[in-house]
Amino acid sequence: MRTSLKWWLAGLALAASAAQAAYPDKPIKIVVAFPPGSSTDIVARALGQPLSEAMGQAVVIENRPGAGGNIGTQAVARSAPDGYTFLMHSVAYSVNPSLYSKAGYDVGKELAGVAMAAVSPNILYVHPSVKASSLKELLTLAPTEKLSYASSGNGTTTHLGAELLFRNLAKVDILHVPHAPASAANAVVSGQVPVGSTSIPPVVQLAKAGKVRPLAVTSSKRSSALPDVPTVAELGYPGFEANTWFAMLAPAGTPKEVLDRLNTEINKILQNKALNEGFAAQSLETVRMDRPTLDAYLSAEAKKWGQVVQQTGAKVD
Repeated sequence: MRTSLKWWLAGLALAASAAQAAYPDKPIKIVVAFPPGSSTDIVARALGQPLSEAMGQAVVIENRPGAGGNIGTQAVARSAPDGYTFLMHSVAYSVNPSLYSKAGYDVGKELAGVAMAAVSPNILYVHPSVKASSLKELLTLAPTEKLSYASSGNGTTTHLGAELLFRNLAKVDILHVPHAPASAANAVVSGQVPVGSTSIPPVVQLAKAGKVRPLAVTSSKRSSALPDVPTVAELGYPGFEANTWFAMLAPAGTPKEVLDRLNTEINKILQNKALNEGFAAQSLETVRMDRPTLDAYLSAEAKKWGQVVQQTGAKVD
């Protein structure tokens, strides 16, 4: 009897080992929480082909936009945790639970971090007609001028970060004018809005052409895309950081072995020179994290932005 039990247990172990070795045995799907052409989509598609080669299976990209990323997030959170459905999201993943009354998820509960992929700083800039050549001059000008700023939309870090800086830290009133991400920079270029707070990619060429005047980036270090532009932290607000980042997540309960393998493979891909050059052309920088570091970072971001939402009173619904 003991011998039979021993062989039965050995058989189970062998079957489990074979099942693990067989993963993946069908295509892997990455749900993107935003539309085609968005920065989140660009990151997902850049990783898709090399990840397919590393895993030996097709990687299918599926866009599920809507409600600031919540529709795609909820869809993946309800998916089977079998290692075949993942989510590519932005910093909005950590912002939305405090911004929406019903985001449909809590950070760290329904989804687990797989890998960080890239980060892009936000940037503050002005139309050339604005009489401010630095952030200090802009903040000095604000009480005497009826200034407004264009952001990439309500509840984005370009909105919340600017509100935190202007109203909470600098104590100045600059009116928020939300735009779609693609039109915010154009609103500043055309002179419709004097100040801009957006992600950096659409601003780089405009700044180099003299169509806007960059004042500060919101990352902890200067951006290689505009290395002469100082950080907000350098300009008297130490610790200030408001980046747009992009990460992959999985339904909670996905096997640890699967998550660890994907983290390893994606971190290898992120070291590829061609991929880094492609990201740099989009003003994106690759970021590698192990899974414990990523989960801690996602939670810290949720806490930080939750406090900003509370301080600013921002709500989307």
